[in-house]
Amino acid sequence: MFSERRDVLHSWCVQAEWNAPTVTGGAGAFFWDERGRRYLDMSSLAECVTLGHQHPAVVGAIRDQAERLCFVTAAWGAEPRARLAERLLDKSGFAGGRVFFTLGGADANEHAVKIARQASGKPRGWVVGRDRSYHGATYATMAFSRDARTQHLVDPAEWRAVHVPAPYAYRCPFGSGSDDECAERAARCVGATIGERGADAVAAVLMEPNAGTNGIVPPERYWPLLREETRRRGVLLIADEVMSAFGRCGEWFAWQRHGEAGRPDIMTLAKGLTGAHVPLGAVVLSRDVASRLENEMLPTGLTYCGHPLGCAAGVAALQAYEDEGLIERSRVLGGGMRAMLRDVQERVPAIGDVRGGHGLFAVVELVKDRTTREPVAPWPQVHPSLRTFLERGREAGVSFAVQGNLVILAPPLVIGEADLMDALGLMERLLTELSWP
Repeated sequence: MFSERRDVLHSWCVQAEWNAPTVTGGAGAFFWDERGRRYLDMSSLAECVTLGHQHPAVVGAIRDQAERLCFVTAAWGAEPRARLAERLLDKSGFAGGRVFFTLGGADANEHAVKIARQASGKPRGWVVGRDRSYHGATYATMAFSRDARTQHLVDPAEWRAVHVPAPYAYRCPFGSGSDDECAERAARCVGATIGERGADAVAAVLMEPNAGTNGIVPPERYWPLLREETRRRGVLLIADEVMSAFGRCGEWFAWQRHGEAGRPDIMTLAKGLTGAHVPLGAVVLSRDVASRLENEMLPTGLTYCGHPLGCAAGVAALQAYEDEGLIERSRVLGGGMRAMLRDVQERVPAIGDVRGGHGLFAVVELVKDRTTREPVAPWPQVHPSLRTFLERGREAGVSFAVQGNLVILAPPLVIGEADLMDALGLMERLLTELSWP
C-alpha cells in the first residue's frame, strides 16, 4: 500500500513529524481531503492558489492546450508563450521589454540576477539583499535571501551577496520612532551600502516590494525611496513579485501602488502567474535591460522554460483576473480584512502588530507583552500554542498558515466575504483561548 509519509521527502519539515491528510479535490476557496473533510483555504496553500482551486477557465485552457501541443523547446516558437509574454508586458507597462520564462520563483530570482549582471556588464557584480527576506532555497537564492532557517548553509560572500537591515518598522533596526523614519533610514542604508562597495561593482538590488513569507511588509514610503537610491547610483532594481503580484497586494504588481516612482528594472513572477495550476515563473525585463542583451548570447537554459501548458494556463489566469475584477476585489476585501484585524487586535492582547491589508494579504504578529514587544517565541521558532492553533483551525474546517510568531493571512481572491469574516472570527477565538507563556 502506498504511503506518502513513508516514501516522500517533504520540504520545510522534520520528516518524522509530517503527518498531513491527503488532499483529493478543491473548488474556489475550499479544498477537501480523502475523508471528505472540507477546509477553507486562508493561505492559498503557500500563497499561490490566487484564483482559487480548480478554476474552470484555467483547467479548460490546460486541457485544450494539451490536446494541441504539450511540449516544444524554447528553440521553437509556441503560441501561448508569445501571448503570455505580450500580456505581461502590457499589464506591467514594460513596453519594448522581454520576458524570460522559468519553472518557478526561485529560478526566476536566480535568473534575474544572472540577467542583471550580464546587462550591467558586471558578471561578478555584487547583489544587495536584505535581512530576513526570502527569494528561494537554491544555493544562490539562499545567499541572496538571508533567511534565518537557511543562512547557516551558505556563505553570501561566495555568491557576491551583501545584506542590509530590513525595513521592519515594528522592530525598526535603526531605532526609528515612525514608519516614515524607518523607511527613509532603511532606503538610505541601501544607498550607503552601494557606495561602500562602489556602484561600478554592484550589479543589482534584489528586494520584495510588499508581501513576503518572512512577514515584513515595508512602510509605505520605502519602495519609492529605494527606487530613488538605486536610480541615482545607476544600479538595477529587481522586484521579487513572486508572492505579491496578481492582486495579492491590491494591484497587478505590488510596485504599481507607487506608480512610476516605484517601477523596477526587472521583476520576477510565479505563484499567481498561473494560480498554481501549473508550475511557471517569469523574469520581466524593462526595455532598457532587454536592449542590452539584444546582440549577446544569453548563457542559460531550462528544458521546460516557457512550457506551452504553463503558458496557456498563464494566459487564462490573466484573463480570469481581468474578467472577474479580482484585482479590485482583493483591494476592497483587503480593506475590510484590515479593518476587522484592527478591531481584533484591540481585543486580543497577544496581537502586537497587524500589517499589510492593501489587498488580501495581512500579517498578524504575536507577542508576550505589547509594551516590550517580546515575541511569543524567538524567530523563526514556532510557539507550541501556534501549532495547536493550526490543529484546532483544521478541526474547525479552516486552514491557516504560520511562520515563526506570525499568522499569515492570504486567502484566494475569490473567497466569499462571509467566509473570510467567519475565518477571522475563528482566528480571534482561537488566539484568545490559547495561552502564550
